[in-house]
Amino acid sequence: MYDFSGRTLVVTGAAGGIGRAVAERFFRSGANVFLLDLDQSALEAFAATLQDGTDSAHLPVIATFAADLSDAQSAARAAVEIEQTFGGVDFLVSCAGIYLAEPLAQMTDEQWRRTLAVNLDGVFYLTRRLVPLLRENSAIVNLSSMAAHRGAFYNAHYSASKGALLSFTRSIARELGPRTRVNAVSPGIIETPMTSALLQTRAAESIDQSIVKRLGQAHEVASVVAFLCSDDASFITAEVLHVNGGLYVSG
Repeated sequence: MYDFSGRTLVVTGAAGGIGRAVAERFFRSGANVFLLDLDQSALEAFAATLQDGTDSAHLPVIATFAADLSDAQSAARAAVEIEQTFGGVDFLVSCAGIYLAEPLAQMTDEQWRRTLAVNLDGVFYLTRRLVPLLRENSAIVNLSSMAAHRGAFYNAHYSASKGALLSFTRSIARELGPRTRVNAVSPGIIETPMTSALLQTRAAESIDQSIVKRLGQAHEVASVVAFLCSDDASFITAEVLHVNGGLYVSG
């Protein structure tokens, strides 16, 4: 396990799924954590579980803030709170996202716009505000998706948002280096609340098509995120790492 003692993580989508696993991994590695999600009560409950059974006097600091990052002003308020709480940021991991299956011909304007607003605009709004707070040797990791690389049935909006996020990642890596490294992780089918509806109909098929013959777990993605933020990845930037059990094999 990496030692992130004295460093600060900002993670979005922290109340569940991959974001929650990332927050827990970094907190257990000594990092202060700033947790962002829509539901303040869910964030506070998660923070309590992190602190449960341990001596709070010797723990890293946990801060929570409810925000809809798809709204620029909400993201700006979150950035102010982050600066007031920690002063600067060492790691920014954007995990917040939505996955709403809909055939293209039936897809509404609102479904298209909402998906891009959450999965792409929100990353832009918060990252833009946090650039002045990024410390030396900092790292950003954006959560993309296997769908960005191979497409996805009934998810043109989701695939488009995650594909654009990869281009955003590469572009800001060029802009923010060498002070900040910027990478992406593209998970495959991971067992999380966001994928629960998909897994009701596609779990067996996904397992059969994968090389490792099982679904992924959120903590496995969190481990890759931790690697990308660690000194072991000090020469890696503008890259994307696939975590999909061989469900998608790229050249």
